[in-house]
Amino acid sequence: MRNLLVSVTILGMMFFTSCKNSDKSGVVDSEKQVVIDSMKVVAEKQRIIDSMKVDAAKIAKEKEVIVVNNTTKTQSSGATTTSTTKRKGWSGAAKGAVIGAGVGAITGAAISKKKGEGAIIGGLAGAGVGAGTGAIIDSSKK
Repeated sequence: MRNLLVSVTILGMMFFTSCKNSDKSGVVDSEKQVVIDSMKVVAEKQRIIDSMKVDAAKIAKEKEVIVVNNTTKTQSSGATTTSTTKRKGWSGAAKGAVIGAGVGAITGAAISKKKGEGAIIGGLAGAGVGAGTGAIIDSSKK
């Protein structure tokens, strides 16, 4: 829209300067040259703006994040169904082992006279019991 307005203004200026009656042809030529120079300046500005828009588009494309979903498609009796695979978290055995190790270490340090030894032994025992309990819970969920 802006370009159209600038173009119409410049064409109007050229029209009025060309219809001007002047005894001196040099004055008319210098006015035409001013219009031509202003048109060149406007064209150069527009070229710079366009190149900046292209660069901005390139930068935006580089920053674009592409997300790929793991999907599996199965086709049965002509109907296509799409199911997305759910991201797996920790297993029950792993959660149980971590929780058991923490509780066992705290308990072992509190009970034992040698705090370091008690924490290590309690942590190992707690991890074993927690992993076993988590595995049992996992198997019952299936």
